[in-house]
Amino acid sequence: MIDPRAKARRLAARLPEAERPTTLRDPRRLGFFTFYFKRYFKKHMNALWIPPWGVPGFAGEAAPLVLYTNHPAWWDAATYILAGDTFFPDRQSYAPIDAEMLQAYGFMKRIGAYGIDLESPKGAADFLAASADILTRDDAAIWLAAQGRFMDVRTRPIGLRPGVARLAEIAPHALFVPLAMEYQFWEQRGAEAFLAFGEPERGADLLALDREARRTHLEERLTGVLDRLSADVATRDPARFETVLSGAAGVGGVYGAWKRALAAMKGERYEAAHGRRPHPGDDRP
Repeated sequence: MIDPRAKARRLAARLPEAERPTTLRDPRRLGFFTFYFKRYFKKHMNALWIPPWGVPGFAGEAAPLVLYTNHPAWWDAATYILAGDTFFPDRQSYAPIDAEMLQAYGFMKRIGAYGIDLESPKGAADFLAASADILTRDDAAIWLAAQGRFMDVRTRPIGLRPGVARLAEIAPHALFVPLAMEYQFWEQRGAEAFLAFGEPERGADLLALDREARRTHLEERLTGVLDRLSADVATRDPARFETVLSGAAGVGGVYGAWKRALAAMKGERYEAAHGRRPHPGDDRP
């Protein structure tokens, strides 16, 4: 029987041991950045939400994950880290980033980042070899911003880069999962972050399609999850979501101080949130 991981191992062997993502990643440093981003998120955002239909039910699968996502904002990296810590705490998470940026911020190699430069043959080869190194592990997850650049959530077609389709060729044993993300302002000072996972597909099944048809198929899958998530977000109804992480609600500043003082004068409990409370299960007028 052919080992589906054999090709990934051969490809990973092209990288020196000291340059492989699985060697460079330091769980202790990642733990520190997870703690930092969690505090940073809570300070600047209102909440991270997920619809019940978008909660992943495949976390325990004995296979590496390729989580291919849209790329709407700077916050995506923090969302990856927080989602990984919440939904896949027993997996090793990695994410490709621009190779030039990685050169400038080398410490990111220690928290699971690895370089991607698909504009040159060597850059593409290095990306595939590094990805192969990760995908030899059944407890690994790659978080891939598959659009390759920031794009509005309403842009259609969403335009996935070809790299995600190539990964199925080196990892037929991996699960490919669409992940939609969106950020919007509702009633609070901080923005709301949303994410939703789609259903996984085995890489071996994707190989039935040629490379371009495979890319198109993955794009359609992610578009479907993104459209469904956006439809829920557009309702502005917290009852459609579960809270993954809560930040500091309220408008802050002079208005926030005035609300606090007014509540004290009336002998009432101060409520930082503006308007109705933004979490499912709260009492609403």
